[in-house]
Formats: sequence, structure tokens, C-alpha cells
Amino acid sequence: MIRLNQLKLPVDHTREQLIHKTAQYLRIPAADILELQIVRQSLDARKKPALFYSYSVNVTVKKEEKVYKDACRRLGKANVLLTEKTEYLFPAEGSTQQKHPTVIIGMGPAGLFCGYYLAQHGYAPVILERGADVDARQADVEAFWQTGRLKPDSNVQFGEGGAGTFSDGKLNTLVKDKYGRNTEVLKTFVKHGADPAILYQAKPHIGTDVLSKVVKSMREEILRMGGEVRFHSQMTEILTENGQVTGVKVNDTEVLPCEQVVLAPGHSARDTFSMLYRKQFPMSAKPFAVGFRVEHPQSLINMSQYGAESVKGLGAAAYKVTAKTSTGRGVYSFCMCPGGYVVNASSEKGMLAVNGMSYSGRESSNANSAMIVTVTPEDYGNGTLDGMKFQRILEKNAYKAGEGKIPVQLLGDFKRNVPSTTLGAVTPCIKGEYKLANVRQILPDYIAGALSEGVTGCDRYIKGFDMDEALFAGVESRTSSPVRITRNDELVSSGCTGLYPCGEGAGYAGGITSAAVDGIKVAEKIAEQLF
Repeated sequence: MIRLNQLKLPVDHTREQLIHKTAQYLRIPAADILELQIVRQSLDARKKPALFYSYSVNVTVKKEEKVYKDACRRLGKANVLLTEKTEYLFPAEGSTQQKHPTVIIGMGPAGLFCGYYLAQHGYAPVILERGADVDARQADVEAFWQTGRLKPDSNVQFGEGGAGTFSDGKLNTLVKDKYGRNTEVLKTFVKHGADPAILYQAKPHIGTDVLSKVVKSMREEILRMGGEVRFHSQMTEILTENGQVTGVKVNDTEVLPCEQVVLAPGHSARDTFSMLYRKQFPMSAKPFAVGFRVEHPQSLINMSQYGAESVKGLGAAAYKVTAKTSTGRGVYSFCMCPGGYVVNASSEKGMLAVNGMSYSGRESSNANSAMIVTVTPEDYGNGTLDGMKFQRILEKNAYKAGEGKIPVQLLGDFKRNVPSTTLGAVTPCIKGEYKLANVRQILPDYIAGALSEGVTGCDRYIKGFDMDEALFAGVESRTSSPVRITRNDELVSSGCTGLYPCGEGAGYAGGITSAAVDGIKVAEKIAEQLF
């Protein structure tokens, strides 16, 4: 099979044109191409408004050796190479050595994929999820956005699918994996209802409306394969004896015996972190980032990225910006949601946190992203749970600033440190009630000042990014876990045999795909240990 890189075509091309272009590059008749698979598709906007897709493709052709040698001589080995189809392989099938089923704590991407791959290979795990199934959870979240009545265990953070279910469903990751786990995650999503285009898009996304259906389908498959899923079942204690897991306590009453526990609680499981700290499981504070959601007109972002306010065949444009401030602190965009919404993502009463979300169509009138600043234990304290305490302080400040609603401020007012009293050209696209306020007072001065300077600096990437009428909403405090639950090279807790810290909440992932990959890695380790 021949891998061909740097194939460029206008964004409105057809598949037939891609095949024809490939044949031209290889100097063969199109009929000699037996199979063509898109490996990667990325947007080339360097000559906007003329926009192109750049492709890497795998092709099977007649007289492959001759065609390859000729193309390699003309185009160079950087653009033409031989490759083979590779398939992900799980290390071991199910064993009868388990006295009790593996228990998985949390049904976000890490727990879901760990459970899915254990069940698929005969290990029949039990998944405990403190929140509701995705259908009931959606109803609870919509009711919260409309009424403000929060259910602490069924919200944007907790429930089937984890926090990522109410997000843009972005699947790109910077994690490199030579074993094919990244691709395997995407293939699993496609199998359960995602658009096959995510297999090759440079910045794949599903959208919260589709992701919720995918998550439900994966759960149904786990059940069909012999696994068990229990909702409204919070792990409240890990039971051990002589440094070995012996079981878990569920909802403070039921004891569930087990020898392997996968701890994938998500980055907002603060009561779980507190329990682990009391029980002296090895863990440490880690850096994370805080800031605000910023909203701009999507047309402004499209004009900057595409050279036009809209382009047929292309959805809402994304962006990534960063700036270094005079104090040396970096400000950067995170979890950018084209055509999206700012959402009330709170999970504790009397506190308020926001996140960004897009549906699959990305059709709202605004673009939003988190504009954030990294904080470390040097900023918030060196205690293991001090980062978590810092998040809570900010969220209490946000709740107070908005009187229980999402506090919103015009960017110009934020820079002047005065409360906003009227909106300008940007109308908020927000899920949940909001209130004009002074969000600058939510954050410490060193963070607020960095954001003010950093957003202005990002105008060099996107003209108008620092427009006075852009909107800040806050507080964005759940960018990643404030702790890391220590594990060794075998992915086992350094303080307890049989305990596998896993995913974003444990401090080993950052996003849907990397969390899912970590879940698969833990499933592999359990299978290897049991086989």
C-alpha cells in the first residue's frame, strides 16, 4: 500500500476529484487505483479566501512496486512511502482467574472505554456511576439551566459519559500512541454512531447531541457482552487489607468485594479526592488553569480564519491563540467551541463554574473558548488538596458575583474593572441564566491582569479579538484535575495493589480521547495481570 502526502484540492471537491488527483500524482490511470483510504484531512487557509484541503491517503494500486519507485523518484520519500494496514490488538482474552469482577469507578471516557474493552474480551466488569444514565441526565441538566435547581450527582460534571458529554465532543489529542489506541477510540465512536469522517479529520469533533447517543450505545454493548452498569451508585470508600484492594463501599452502605478497582472519577470528584486523602492514598497537587469563557461573533472568527463570514461546505471556524504577558505568565485559549454555547457547569451548591459546549452542527451565532492562565502549587498552596480549595474559592466568588447566575462582563469593562450594565454587539449564547456583573473581581489580581493583557495580545492572531464588546463569562475552573493520584509503570497505585488510577480525574489525561486511551491502557494491564 502506498502512502501519499500533500495532496491539495479545493474544499468543495468531490471524491472522484480526489481519486483523479491521486492518479495524476502517481501518473497512472484512475482505474488502476483499487482502493483509496483518507488518512488525514486538514484545512490549508494560507491563501484565503482560496481554501484547500490537504490530504494524506493510502492507496492500493496495480503494479504497486513499479508505481512506488517512479513516484518516489519524482516526489521524494517525504511525500511517498510504503505502508501496511495495522490493527489494534488487545493483549489477552478473558480468564477464569478472577474471584470477583473488576469494579470501575466512573463512566466518563476513561471508565467507559476501560469497561468496554474489558467486557469485549470476556472480563465482565462492574461499572459504578454516581450520576444518572445519559437520558435522565440530559433532562436534569436542561431543567437546571432553566430553573437553577442543581442536582449534585446529575449535572454537567456527573453522570453517564462524564463531563465530556456536555462539551464540543472534540477528539483531537496531542498524545502519540504507536499501538493504535487513538485510532481505536475513533473507530469505536464510529461503530456506535459517530460520523466516519472523524477517522481522518485533523480536528475531529462529535458534538454533545451525537456524543450522548454514542455513549448510550456503548453502554448497551457493555451490557450485551456481560458487563454490569449501575447508576446512582457512588463509591464512597475503597476497602483494603495489607495493601491490597478487597472491595469498595457503595453509597456508604453496600460492600462490593473485588480485587481490582479502576479509579476513573473525573476531575470534579472532590469528595472522592477528600476520601482518598483521608485514607492516605498517595497523591499530589498538580498544575491546572483557570480563567473565563470569552464569546465573539462567529462571523468575526470565520472572517479571520477563512477570509469570509461563511464558506459553503465548511462549518464554523475554530481558532487557537496564545500570548505571553509582561510578567512571564502565559495566556491561552482552551476547549474552543465554534458555533457553541457557554454553559453553567456547576456541581456544588453555592458555587458556579462554566464550560463550553457545541452541538454537532455548531450553528450558534457565537464562538467561545476558555481564556486561561496556568496556576501551580506555588500560586495556591502546597497542600495536596489546596488546588481543589482554590477552585472552590473562585467558584464561590463567581456564584456571588452573578447572584447564582452566570456572571457576564463586556471585555472593555473588564479591562477598566467596572461592572457591565448593558450588552453591546454580542448577545450571549448561554445555557443557563446569566447576569451582567464584574467578573474581574472573581480572580486574584495576578490572573485577572494577565488575562487583560493576554487577550489584547491575541489580537495579532485574530483582528478584533480584543473588541470591547466581546464577553467574558466565568469562572472556568475545571480545565483539568487539581490532583494526581500516584501510580507506577504498571498503572497501579503506588500505595495499594489492585487499584488503578485512570483518566483525567486521576491526573493522567486531558480530554475525551486521551482519557479513553488511558482507559484502554488500564484494561490492557488488568488483562495481562489476570491472564
